[in-house]
Amino acid sequence: MKKLYTPAPFCIAILLLLLSLELFAQQTLIHCGNLIDGLQNQTQSQMTLVIQQNKIIRIEKGYTNPGSGDKVIDLKNKTVLPGLMDMHVHLEGETNKNRYLDNFTQNPADKAYEAAVYARTTLMAGFTTVRDLGGSGVNVSLRNAINKGLVIGPRIYTSGKSIATTGGHADPTNGYRKDLMGDPGPEAGVANGPDECRKAVRQRYKDGADLIKITATGGVLSVAKDGSSPQFAEDEIRAIVETAKDYGFKVAAHAHGAEGMKRAVRAGVTSIEHGTLMDDETIALMKKNGTFYVPTITAGKTVADSAKIPNYYPAVIVPKALAIGSQIQGTFAKAYKAGVRIAFGTDAGVFRHGRNAAEFIYMVEAGMPPMAAIQSATVVAAELLGVKDRLGSLEAGKLADIIAVEGNPLQNIAAMEKVTFVMREGVVYKNE
Repeated sequence: MKKLYTPAPFCIAILLLLLSLELFAQQTLIHCGNLIDGLQNQTQSQMTLVIQQNKIIRIEKGYTNPGSGDKVIDLKNKTVLPGLMDMHVHLEGETNKNRYLDNFTQNPADKAYEAAVYARTTLMAGFTTVRDLGGSGVNVSLRNAINKGLVIGPRIYTSGKSIATTGGHADPTNGYRKDLMGDPGPEAGVANGPDECRKAVRQRYKDGADLIKITATGGVLSVAKDGSSPQFAEDEIRAIVETAKDYGFKVAAHAHGAEGMKRAVRAGVTSIEHGTLMDDETIALMKKNGTFYVPTITAGKTVADSAKIPNYYPAVIVPKALAIGSQIQGTFAKAYKAGVRIAFGTDAGVFRHGRNAAEFIYMVEAGMPPMAAIQSATVVAAELLGVKDRLGSLEAGKLADIIAVEGNPLQNIAAMEKVTFVMREGVVYKNE
């Protein structure tokens, strides 16, 4: 009987190696009509991005011809940009007139299913990376599910549950009946005194957070009277910042009032969120300390508008929304003119997810040039996150987070709302 030929093991190994090299060599070529790379202050026309696996390996002038097995994506009539980054979102929920009732009717699983929808919506709007600045902890699980490929959404850096003082803006029991209110502590993100503040940071580490969010002043949408007074002593914030540094965390500080901002900046927070009543002293402190400002103009305008709708918010919220919301755009204009470092952030969830790009329009209205507004959502946001080495611009060696829009946003910033193509880490999620 004739013996069948059996390939030697080393032959099989060589064959598998050749196959893997062939797969690795396959490239995706993106032909870009206009290219904004996040670094230069003008567009480049007729460019090719060469993608291999999840990274950009080359950027070439002209429309590169594909090799054998290469894939071409034709965006010759689009403007191509780095994936956008929103530094202030809340993916666990979305504004609605029953929001405060939802706290008593929704289970964590309900929030999780809704959050998955909001995450997908955010990605399809061109935002490939977000900071989720406060939720119940479902945001940590959502990040993990996206990282595992179980859910479609942006890359998430999350604070988990925000840290507040008793009765502060992020005290989850504000407005509850007294027998339901209890006395939440550091595990629930409520801390009083430096020791509890340290424990609250360590709990966020244990919970799997990526950064820390504190509420340095009162807020608009919490069921509490004051929307701007300071709510942490400076030594408490300093304890948070020092402990966060030990764990490799940056600290974002929600703040509307000037005194709370000054305490937070002096204590060393990384960013001020909202910053509504920022004064000249605060601006000088932020510039001196290199503190980022994340304005959230869209949220301010939205809450002011919603407060005019009868019964949309509890009565205690309405005067805060009317007084605070309408001022953020003016504060942004002042801060930008003064030279404060501004990173793009919207507070999406306070308004409908997917409308994040409206922030660009408000920023340009207030005096920021279109390219600077785009850079605030790309290279500057990457700097705030500490990921500038792999995100925020279109360069060889960086992750292939790429979007395209209709028209030229440098001529009409509203083009940023017309996203037709989304790629995150080399995977195409939208191509119209």
